[in-house]
Amino acid sequence: MTRNVTRVALAGFGAWGQMHARALSAIADAEIVALYCHGENSAKAAAEKLPDVPRYTDYEAMLAAGGFDVVDITVPNHVHSRFATAALDAGANVFLEKPLGLTLDQCEEVIAASARTGGLVAVNHELRVSRQWGAVRDIVASGDLGKVRYQHLSLFRHKFRQGSGGWRYDPDKVGSWILEELVHFFDLVMWYAAENGRPARVRAIGNGGESGLVRNFVATLEWDDGSMALLSQCLSGFEHHTLLEVAGEEGAARTWWSGAMDRTEHPDFLLKVQRRDGEPEEVTIPQSGEVFELEENLRRAFAGFHGRRSIFSPAEAKLAVEICLAAEEAYRSGGTVEIPS
Repeated sequence: MTRNVTRVALAGFGAWGQMHARALSAIADAEIVALYCHGENSAKAAAEKLPDVPRYTDYEAMLAAGGFDVVDITVPNHVHSRFATAALDAGANVFLEKPLGLTLDQCEEVIAASARTGGLVAVNHELRVSRQWGAVRDIVASGDLGKVRYQHLSLFRHKFRQGSGGWRYDPDKVGSWILEELVHFFDLVMWYAAENGRPARVRAIGNGGESGLVRNFVATLEWDDGSMALLSQCLSGFEHHTLLEVAGEEGAARTWWSGAMDRTEHPDFLLKVQRRDGEPEEVTIPQSGEVFELEENLRRAFAGFHGRRSIFSPAEAKLAVEICLAAEEAYRSGGTVEIPS
């Protein structure tokens, strides 16, 4: 990228793709120069919202037309790796929605394409740049909690949106409901416990759902040093509510986020921390929510591309996919799955 403005080809203009477009419009040095639309509804929405931007119904044709620096990929999960690899082969850097892939082989395809072409990939694990969830990592890194020994992260929410053509309810396209959302939270608990190394094993139970997709799910990650993280996801609830509790050997933190929807701009949230057995104190958070974090992550990704670095590489994102796949295997088998070191 030699220009001051990052030229973006946006692949996907469904509900979340439109959120990407909105976030991009708020970034002064970014410009949407091309749009790939999968179906009639997204093409109609693009014509109404971005009438001056060239639209394509053929992804390869958009790539062949060129004229962009970054391809921002917001299509259904099952084509993430294929779209990312094609964009890299076209000479672009890639901002890719999670998950990196539905299988480890798909993840490796993106990693290999990045190495082969020299193109960079930033995977959108936007909670890492959150003023709320990122603050927890800062607290852990400061040493105020001591070594992390226990984590509990729960998600209680309304059922998933169907997605274009119902892809979120098709196992071949979504992969699993663990990969669809819990991939964020597996990444967070491993980030918070980064000093403990990789988790060693996972156990899981669940119930409900359809077409092989589990609606209510609980997993326990265990480390060889005895540390643990309990994660739960309930898709039979209402609104959108997330709770995290972290306890270390010398302190603890507790934070929650609640909104009418996951994309609300006016949620309620709170973060409290007890540092080294002192009195619990509230930590000020100016704002929190994926609509804000998406914009911030795009800004950081583009700045990283200009500096020839990725803010969250496919190699890093692969680990979260690996843990999700192991957790689903544990649920299906009813046993404990060892995670390779």
